[in-house]
Amino acid sequence: MLSGIAIGFFVVRYQYSPRITTVGSIAPDIELIDINKNILKLSELKGSVVFINFWATWCESCVDELPSIERLFRQLSGNPKFRLITILYKDDGYSMSSHMKESGYTFPVYLNPNGSAAKYFGITGVPETFIIDKKGTLRKKIIGPVDWDSPFAIEALQNLINEE
Repeated sequence: MLSGIAIGFFVVRYQYSPRITTVGSIAPDIELIDINKNILKLSELKGSVVFINFWATWCESCVDELPSIERLFRQLSGNPKFRLITILYKDDGYSMSSHMKESGYTFPVYLNPNGSAAKYFGITGVPETFIIDKKGTLRKKIIGPVDWDSPFAIEALQNLINEE
């Protein structure tokens, strides 16, 4: 009897678990919302290299990484084949808005209230960053903070932007 309960639990649990996106697979078509209630679907960005960073105001290494994300955004945001998206993870919009205003950040921040984006990307903590190519394929998953405006990072992103 006990084994039947365990099997039943496994089937129900497995049935509702989203498929985690892996490097080399097509990125999920997640839906995000900004603080002005504008909706963004990831599928709308095909044709652009998409930089997605999950972060939170309570995460010290995230906060340390944000200045380089802002500089990356300012450097590449004029290129129509590049989109930078940050997603607030297990945090509230008020804390995020205050932090953005105090720091003078202008990069876009999205919310995913149902948490599906973190599930589909298999977030284990923050910061985590995902780079999606122009065809919608996940090319890189980076766990931990990075100096995103370093010459190496800029060159890697430019190479993806220039790919045919």
